[in-house]
Amino acid sequence: MPELAEVEYYRRQWLPALGETVSRTHIRPSARVFRNTAPDRIPAAVEGHDFREALAHGKQMLFRFGDDAWLLIRLGMAGKLERGDPAMVPAKHDHLVLFTAKHALAFNDYRMFGSTTLVESAKLPDFWRNLPPMPHEPGFTRDHVGTFLRRRAKAPVKAVLLIQERFPGIGNWMADEVLWRARIHPAYPAGRILGRKLSDLHRSLREVTEDALRVIAPDWSDPPDDWLFNHRWRDGGTCPATGKPLRRETIGGRTTCYSPAHQKWPPGLRRASMDGGT
Repeated sequence: MPELAEVEYYRRQWLPALGETVSRTHIRPSARVFRNTAPDRIPAAVEGHDFREALAHGKQMLFRFGDDAWLLIRLGMAGKLERGDPAMVPAKHDHLVLFTAKHALAFNDYRMFGSTTLVESAKLPDFWRNLPPMPHEPGFTRDHVGTFLRRRAKAPVKAVLLIQERFPGIGNWMADEVLWRARIHPAYPAGRILGRKLSDLHRSLREVTEDALRVIAPDWSDPPDDWLFNHRWRDGGTCPATGKPLRRETIGGRTTCYSPAHQKWPPGLRRASMDGGT
């Protein structure tokens, strides 16, 4: 599933068309991606209007057309945004295509876990203005993190980091990367992360987010080998910090990769029920 940096990459695919007027649309009205909106309302809302804004927050994007039409797009498991020539013929899984004089802007999703929703509002929709700060933004403070961890004190920290209402854009690989850099075991109880551990976790959340946006978002580049990312997928992979074997477990309902030698479980602390959800 695309995470914060991948979503930013896709947002940028449509940016060259900013300021252009949507001349026509292509819609597959039966596609499940329109389950939250009436697809036949979209053409009247966007055709003849300029493409004015392209925003991203966590795992979702918001695009503005004219004075009062917004398209909210969530990519789901396999969705992606593409930009092509205005003469393009929509492919089977191009469920929404917006045509301008210079571009064709497509939302493609072969698994249809993603969605697009039309929001008609003269101002930025309330739900967007009320979203929590992202990990790289000034409002994302150490106290912000600590307060939320204490609310889910008994849950494994890996599961808590995946809760989008407080950690927008953090998905499975980013959570593993964050905990590896902070040297925190992914099953460690969230409420026990205090003091220096909390500072390390907060720093790592900001650092991984900023690094992902810098490396992945511009052109989908692969992260360097000193990240956990390139090693977590390999059978028999080793920790880039210690050279020791990595381990995979299901923690908080998600496949998790970590380094037992680098992210040590505290002696004497039981792991009973640590693999549950939140």
